[in-house]
Amino acid sequence: MSKHASAIKPLLVDERNLSHAWARAFLHVTEHPGKEISPLIISVTGFEDDGAAIEDERVRGALEKALSVKGKRNIEDVAFTIFPQRLWKMAQGDRAKLFDMYKNAFPRYQAMNKSANRRGLYFQRLITQGPDQCQGNQLEWILSQFGGRQGVRDSMFQASIFDPARDHVADAQLQFPCLQHVSFQPTEEGLVVNAFYATQKLFTKAYGNYLGLAQLGAFMAHEMKKKLIRLNVFVGVEKFDEYPKSDAIFQPLVEAARACCVDEFTAVPVSAKEIASVVETAA
Repeated sequence: MSKHASAIKPLLVDERNLSHAWARAFLHVTEHPGKEISPLIISVTGFEDDGAAIEDERVRGALEKALSVKGKRNIEDVAFTIFPQRLWKMAQGDRAKLFDMYKNAFPRYQAMNKSANRRGLYFQRLITQGPDQCQGNQLEWILSQFGGRQGVRDSMFQASIFDPARDHVADAQLQFPCLQHVSFQPTEEGLVVNAFYATQKLFTKAYGNYLGLAQLGAFMAHEMKKKLIRLNVFVGVEKFDEYPKSDAIFQPLVEAARACCVDEFTAVPVSAKEIASVVETAA
């Protein structure tokens, strides 16, 4: 149980724009008692033809400035832990080249921040712990099964990050992994991506995580020759980090979030029955 009991009810946010989805969750915490949402469900449906998430520069720019002032990692760096978008561009659509480039570069990524990366990175675990026939690459396994035969069960298209053998430890604080697993649901309309977090930090990590998951989804959709149509993120406990909500650094961010959410607030508390329905659909 968290040291600070949640004072906020479950929340479902359904948005086209990734920035607006994050902003609504951010505003909900700043405008209600407590510093946690448990659980938080974010669903994003706005993607360009190439799979890029639709964003709002007002929100992203304000968040980037606040992160910089606090000395935190920028949004793109957080997203890179889930999907190496820069390497994918360099690979020019060759996924085998992408995987090789990342595996070769990973020791350098780990050395750049030994304390934070000592347990690994999300994309590294996605491509190095899986069926032996794909050399531990869970994403390659999923893609090979999708392209290799018809009528594959939906449960085959999931990849795990959390490893009980390594991650069930008695440490008082454990920064990694918060993302537990990801599943991919191919439909006639396109690809749906579902991600599950035990906990997540709303200010320092959530936006970058959503962006990284969207980029991962776009990559998988590209390789499946489908459109990315929806990203669902389920978070067991969404936390407002260690900063007080009254910190002056958040005021420009609150204003930017409100500016993009001037229409009727569509993020609504949801019942246990509604949450169960969403989880069942994502499973």
